[in-house]
Order: sequence, then structure tokens, then C-alpha cells
Amino acid sequence: MLLTSPFSPEPPFKHGQTPRTAVLYCNLGTPDAPTPSAVRRYLAQFLSDARVVEIPRLLWLLILHGIILRTRPAKSAAKYASIWTAEGSPLRLWTEKQSKLLQGWLGERGHQVVVRYAMRYGNPSIASQLDALKAAGVTRVLVLPAYPQYSATSSASVFDAVYTWAARTRSIPELRFVNHYHDHAGYIQALAASIQRHWQANGRPDQLLMSFHGVPERTLQLGDAYHCECHKTGRLLAEALQLTPEQWRLSFQSRLGRAKWIEPYTEPTLRAMGQSGVQRVDVVCPGFTSDCLETLEEIAMEGRHAFLESGGKEFHYIPCLNDDPVWISALCDLAQQHLLGWPTLAAPDEQQLQQSRQRALALGAKD
Repeated sequence: MLLTSPFSPEPPFKHGQTPRTAVLYCNLGTPDAPTPSAVRRYLAQFLSDARVVEIPRLLWLLILHGIILRTRPAKSAAKYASIWTAEGSPLRLWTEKQSKLLQGWLGERGHQVVVRYAMRYGNPSIASQLDALKAAGVTRVLVLPAYPQYSATSSASVFDAVYTWAARTRSIPELRFVNHYHDHAGYIQALAASIQRHWQANGRPDQLLMSFHGVPERTLQLGDAYHCECHKTGRLLAEALQLTPEQWRLSFQSRLGRAKWIEPYTEPTLRAMGQSGVQRVDVVCPGFTSDCLETLEEIAMEGRHAFLESGGKEFHYIPCLNDDPVWISALCDLAQQHLLGWPTLAAPDEQQLQQSRQRALALGAKD
């Protein structure tokens, strides 16, 4: 009788192998193409996650496969097509660029760290990137979500994917997780600097609207910190911009289904602003670190239409942080903070060491 192991086969352990450290930068995900079939695959994975939809499993799967995945992919594909670029998905392009810049900035600060990006849903998957890191000899991994505000629907789902991978892995690397950075000084500074640059070039609005991704209200009642962390980010950003309470508002977008989500909702807020005589509104999405469908189509297109149709005169969408150097510097600070204690600093060059010894000997001779 053959005995099978539940663990994936791995190369034999190499004694004396130099341990390596990595940062796995994780974003939500994106379809591989703006087509109904690709969107259907993506939505099936995304909406099957019990962290995302917390209703009785069997009932939800019947709704998902019987209704949603039959009707929604074509509509969503058209929306994705409206923001798709020649290079592909904006979310994937920005996430990949951020990971490369993060590795470069960490290297400039003397850290020998491998940085890879992964998607919770879609490609490249978290499991595939962890496999690749292990194959490269990585023994320590910092998991860094691209979500500044913690939510069980997003951050915890990333951690679930890591734990699932670990459950089938024989030799598990040391793991660390960044839960949130909604009030990180560098993150707030990057947001404020981005908005101030936009205002210097385009003037100031009557009101600034900060739109965050929504979650069901039930998650707040069950103890999710997301709602509070969004409000703290908003308050800190308003303070950094020296805004009065009358100059800014906060709302939540991307509602799914008929259940009540945390309010106020973004589109009705924009319509109410237009109807109340607000002439110009600027909208920023602090919870998204990369531009994507929810910012480029839902806000920059649909939100603009809602505001102007309701009587507003001028609508400005302020892009996400993307590859902003102030943001990458803050991301580097955040990674360094959580890498503390791991031996990531590069060893000094031997020639530099010899020169230092010679200078020390010369100084000693002078004394």
C-alpha cells in the first residue's frame, strides 16, 4: 500500500544555504482580460470567498452560479474594457510597478530583500508567488496588503490565502503580516501631497469628497474595524490639508446586492451635492492605492455623470497614489518597520571594510 502525503513535494533542504527575506505585496485582483469569460472566472473566485459574502453558503452559491455569473460578467466586462490599457489591467500594472519600486527603494536603503506582487483573486496568485519565493531560497516573508484599512473582507482574506498555502507546505517560511496602516504618517502625507499638487495645478474645489470602498453594515456590527479606520484616515487627511468640516465629506462606494451597507453611499452623496448648489467637487479614493475599475470607471466616469447631471458644474477625480515617490517612500518606511529584527541589511563590501580598518589604524597611530 502506497502512503501519500498531504504536503506538496519540495527540494531537499540545503545545509548552509543563505537565508533570504521577501516582501509579498498583495492586492485584490483583476480579470486577465476585459472579456465575459475572463470576468466570469474572476468573479467566481472573488464572490465564492466566504470572507467577501457572509450569508448561508449553500444559498449564496445557488444565487452566484444560478443568477450572478450568468448575467453580470458581460456587463462587468464592458466596464473593464472602458478602463483597460494597451499594457493590460491598470490595477495589475500599478501593483507590479509599486512592487518593483519598493524593491528598488529598499535596496537603496541597504536592504537585500526580494519583493514580489500577488493578487488575492486572479493572477499571479498568492500561492504561486509563495511557491516561487520558496524555490528562490526565501525563508522569511513579510505579507503586505495594498489595503491601508483593515477589513475581514480584504486583509483577512489575503491572510487566509497565505494560511491555506502554508497548510500544504512542509517547510513553512517565517511569516509576518501587516494588518493595517490607515493612520501611518507617511501614507497620510502621501495622500495630502497628491491632493495639494492637484490643487496647485487646478485650483481648489468647493468640497473634497473622500470615497472609500463600502462593506455591508453587518460587518461593522460584527466587530470589523474597517468603518472606524476609514473615518480616522479621513480625519487625519483633512487635518493634514487644514480643511474645515464644511470643506470635506466622506462616503462609501461599490455597494453589492440589496443588503444595507455602511453609509453614506457615494453616488447619492454626489447627486445631493450637485442638487444643493455645490459648483465644484474633487473626489479622492484614499482606500485604493492603485487606480482600478472602482476608481477609473465608478468614480471618474459614473460619479462624474451623477454629479454633473444633478446640477454640479465641475468634477475632478484625483488619481490614486500609484507610483507617486512620496507614497513609495512611505511604503518603504512601512516595510522597514515590519522587517525590523530580520537580517536584511546588506553586508558591507570587503574593500570598504579594509579601508575602514586602515583608517582606524591610521587614527590609532596618530593618537
